[in-house]
Amino acid sequence: MGQGLFADDAVIRRVNREGATLLAAAYAILLQVAHPAVGQGVSDHSDFASRPLDRLRGTLTFVYGTAFGTRDEAERVARIVRAVHRHVVGPGYDARDPELQVWVAATLYEGAVRIHGLVFGELSPDEKEELLGQCSVFATSLGCPEEHWPADLPSFERYWKEMVEGMEVSGPARRIAEDLFAPRNRALRPLTAVQRFVASGMLPPNIREGFGLTWDERRRRRFDRFFAVVRTVYPHLPLRVRTLPRDLYLRDMRKKAAKRRTAARGRSPRG
Repeated sequence: MGQGLFADDAVIRRVNREGATLLAAAYAILLQVAHPAVGQGVSDHSDFASRPLDRLRGTLTFVYGTAFGTRDEAERVARIVRAVHRHVVGPGYDARDPELQVWVAATLYEGAVRIHGLVFGELSPDEKEELLGQCSVFATSLGCPEEHWPADLPSFERYWKEMVEGMEVSGPARRIAEDLFAPRNRALRPLTAVQRFVASGMLPPNIREGFGLTWDERRRRRFDRFFAVVRTVYPHLPLRVRTLPRDLYLRDMRKKAAKRRTAARGRSPRG
């Protein structure tokens, strides 16, 4: 297996290897679509209601392939996403817009930091700074110029505050949230109920209210109890259990790549 973009001890690998990070999935999605251009693009070109697992698979393949794959694998998954984004263009939005790429990557960084803090304890400022620099790859690998990514932690914190305070949740974004939390496959609804609860507790109040998510003192106490249990139990699970989602997605990614290579050889004149 070839060398990846990051060393094994890089903070991006240490944080994103944890299955617990997936608790921030809906949090990141809602923040992404709260941006009116992202929300409109997703509304016009995606279908959360009928294909929620496909959407999740695409995002996680990109994150895991970029952070843990070889350089060739990281480039391949980025190339696939870039190809998809060429078609996500419409009135007022273009998925290749650096502003939108930075915002989506920023939600992935922020979600990972928040969940890590809730489960393991806060990362140190140096760790946050390192992770911030490494998470730029979620934007730059898609074509975003490096200078668009916040240069340091204070710059990111200013950017995040300005973006969140100025965000107004649109009608398309609310409909996406409704689809996300009411999947047509009823077997997924217990999982989406957990995601809704966690996202509601993590979202900034103005964005939570924009999505019409209810929050009160009783729910806050349940949120605190939930993460007290997770914090007590999860870190003591065997590492191979905690990294299982990452390992399964990487295995699936590599299996599909191998099938494509075999099919390509079969179509070649020499095959």
